[in-house]
Amino acid sequence: MRVPDLDLDLLRCFVQVAERGGFTAAGPALGLTQSAISLKIRRLEELLGKRVLERTSRSVTLTPQGETLLAYARRMLALNEEAVLRLVAPPVAGHLRLGVADHFVPRNLAPLLARFARAHPGVRLEVEVGRSHELRRAMEAGGLDLVLGKRRDGESEGHLLWTEPVIWAAAPEWEPPQGRPLPLAMLPAGCMFRDRALAALARAGLDFEIVYTSASLMGVAVAAQAGLGATVIGASGLPDGLAPLPGLPPLGAADMTVFGDLAGLAPLAGPLVEAIRETVAMAAPLAA
Repeated sequence: MRVPDLDLDLLRCFVQVAERGGFTAAGPALGLTQSAISLKIRRLEELLGKRVLERTSRSVTLTPQGETLLAYARRMLALNEEAVLRLVAPPVAGHLRLGVADHFVPRNLAPLLARFARAHPGVRLEVEVGRSHELRRAMEAGGLDLVLGKRRDGESEGHLLWTEPVIWAAAPEWEPPQGRPLPLAMLPAGCMFRDRALAALARAGLDFEIVYTSASLMGVAVAAQAGLGATVIGASGLPDGLAPLPGLPPLGAADMTVFGDLAGLAPLAGPLVEAIRETVAMAAPLAA
């Protein structure tokens, strides 16, 4: 049996459709019409002899075979990019001190660092994890070069990377107790997500009590995973063991931003910012 070669162009199209939740949404990223994307997906399915996407008039979802292919496709595209960067792009070298907001850590930080290190072995990346406003103070004091963190409400500083929903989260199957205040696991006072969540509950007239506080988002996540209460997090940072919790007041969206002098740190900052964008895109779930 001859094993067919997978076309990277078709895989790239498939990944964009999966990550963006549909053919129309993938069009601008690929520079293709919906019909052209549909044709590429059909060619990919013919090549494999299997359906990778289920389409309806309202949604696009992955088949079981599509879920398997998506993991391989992301790895193949990342390896292709790494090879091209190592062989074609001019080498980048230097030392960069990066602060990373802790809600980015559970799902995204390790693959980001691995991806960047493979593509740019000449860059020594020094990383500090913490809360956005504390990291920004450290940068202003000269201790960091760049900070990946949240914009405060109403703020316009920094280089916007992406905007994501702020969501309520809890252990799967966890439900708010009946007849009692909503138990919450939260970061300390001063956290933008905490302030927004408490204000939303107050506006809705819902009673709550903060039963667990930790200066670390990982500590808050562990408490929520154990069923002590609900918490609040940016959608891209939702860790394993937590699931979105419906039925509570909406919390809007948050801007994830790089703060610092990107132009002054060229050419180090550009590849890092691009790696951040792609890492988040690769981790994004398929939209319904």
